Amino acid sequence: MHEIVGTNDVVVHGPRLTDPTALAQLQHIDDDEIPVVVPRNTLIDFGPKERDESPRVLPPEEFSRMFENFRHSAWHLEMRTRYAVDEATDTYAQFVRGETPTWDMDSPWARTISAKTRDGAAVGRVRIVDDPPTEGQRYLLVHAEHNDALGEDVRNMWRADAQRVNLPDEDFWIFDSHIVALCLWGGDDDLVGAELISEPARVNQYNRLRDIALHYATPYREFVAQMSAKE
Repeated sequence: MHEIVGTNDVVVHGPRLTDPTALAQLQHIDDDEIPVVVPRNTLIDFGPKERDESPRVLPPEEFSRMFENFRHSAWHLEMRTRYAVDEATDTYAQFVRGETPTWDMDSPWARTISAKTRDGAAVGRVRIVDDPPTEGQRYLLVHAEHNDALGEDVRNMWRADAQRVNLPDEDFWIFDSHIVALCLWGGDDDLVGAELISEPARVNQYNRLRDIALHYATPYREFVAQMSAKE
């Protein structure tokens, strides 16, 4: 596919359609037109598109409702060194004191996610870890036990490995493989909103990043065991 610069037109090329049965089904073909065959996703993935100059940003309370409304999958790439929301929890305070955190299996998050996974939805995340890990990252390595109990698939990757495979320094969720929520952060590492991305070509790029992260990341139990052996 090629864009004709200065116009709103594109040129699509591919093998000429010659199958008599398929040709018989075509309508509205002029005498000077030649039908060609292209993959279905060509127009979606590679067609020229104007960027939305007014991105849709949801405040945190509206963003949180997306976890109630997704149908079959929710996946998170966690790139940050700390999350202020974690540090405000009782379990974080327990962790800092050297205690085993007491996870609340009846919190709104726990009820929502466990209901989704019991119903067959896939919920997962890849968490990026610095070397050495920050306090917040070490907390999340412990918190993975809670995520796992809710039915989530939790994996980890060293930041150097994430950089080697060109993962972006972005923290985002993908819902049902067709909506991306790019997390927006304030100066105190608090979530201030989420930019929704639904343009198919851009969403497809994030889906590919998810596939790369899942391929190279390590299941959290194995990752923790490797860290312990290293120490």
